[in-house]
Amino acid sequence: MALRIKRKMTSEKSKSLQETYAPQSICFGCGPANEKGLKIRSFPLDGNVVCEWQPQSHHEAFPGMMNGGIVGALLDCHSNWTAAWHYMQENKLTEPNSTVTAEFHVKLLKPVPSAEKIKLEARIVENQGRKMKVHAKLFANNEICATCDGLFVAVKPGHPAYGRW
Repeated sequence: MALRIKRKMTSEKSKSLQETYAPQSICFGCGPANEKGLKIRSFPLDGNVVCEWQPQSHHEAFPGMMNGGIVGALLDCHSNWTAAWHYMQENKLTEPNSTVTAEFHVKLLKPVPSAEKIKLEARIVENQGRKMKVHAKLFANNEICATCDGLFVAVKPGHPAYGRW
């Protein structure tokens, strides 16, 4: 069963992790500054990171069902922000270090309807310092439609993504 996402945390007035720490990001999945992007909004909640997102018809693979690549992008970006948030908290930083996807594996368990609000939840399952393993779930109609297991890395100076946020 999906976490019940607190309305006050995910309201249009609340700032997401992306809007707070990376307002100029142009990432397709999570960048607030990308006009054509997905603009996911992730929020910490009870040790997890959660998100609600509404697909549109141009996110479909066929009428009424989401494209698997879009599902993957949602899970990737949301998981990456889960790692960034966790790294920030663990290291008592005032802002997240840039993190990147080292690998991620998506399992599409059932078709994802495009007319339903999507809910994402992710959590750290293993912490190896700068490397964090994340497990994420994507829900539609309170059913798990996809999962993602990934490895995300907090980058050091000299990496092209360092300081991107």
